[in-house]
Amino acid sequence: MRYVTPAWRLWAEKHRSQLGQVVFFMDDDLFDLRAHAGLPLRYRWKLYRQAWQHQAWFKKMGAQLWVSTPWLAEKYAGWQPTVLQPQSPYSGLGSGLSVQKTLFYHGSASHKSEFEWLYPVFEQVLSQEPTLSVELIGNSKVRNRFAALPRVHVLHPMKWPAYQALLARPGRTIGLAPLLDNGFNAARAPTKFFDITQAGAVGIYADHPVYRPLVRHEHNGLLLPMKQQVWVDAILRLSKDDSTREMIRENAKKISHA
Repeated sequence: MRYVTPAWRLWAEKHRSQLGQVVFFMDDDLFDLRAHAGLPLRYRWKLYRQAWQHQAWFKKMGAQLWVSTPWLAEKYAGWQPTVLQPQSPYSGLGSGLSVQKTLFYHGSASHKSEFEWLYPVFEQVLSQEPTLSVELIGNSKVRNRFAALPRVHVLHPMKWPAYQALLARPGRTIGLAPLLDNGFNAARAPTKFFDITQAGAVGIYADHPVYRPLVRHEHNGLLLPMKQQVWVDAILRLSKDDSTREMIRENAKKISHA
């Protein structure tokens, strides 16, 4: 543990006889208040409250001290600390996790309903396919809404030149363009087709009057009804089918660059 809370202390004291070993791991200089000078006051208070003030308690509990650097080991040599050598957190990951495919939805404040509609879609897809990550554009409400899901990255809204540069960077696999049937959406243009194609991705689009004139199903995109399980199945299938993605992508580029 790095930080100690009252609940942790009570639990450890209650079950100390059943614990073979108690270890405090320190990867910053948490026990010297002078080293905290210049840090934000709120962060300094956290270090004091959840680490510094528990030094006597650690010794009472017979805790071992593990540290992240020889510098810390020398400074706190009286505790006879163990230095943990740094290791890559990425070693040992399967090949499926080493190369991620990016599934993205670049919505705006006017797409609140679509964000909500996509939540269970992402939830299922991410739980079933570890090679997929999700990229969203949204505000703090979007970030908080999707915080519980793994491998979701939320980018801040940006100005048009920055967004153009973002789309020009490679690495995106599948772009999503859901569209719920309401009065506001009826007036939209199919601009997401061009955004998704510019990003080098294959698009999955709502089977909606906005996209029907432009998207031919399984030719230059997928045109799907707004049924969440249908989208989940299509995303999973498309993510595994490299040849189909390449064919659809090339057909979409011919229209986008015409």
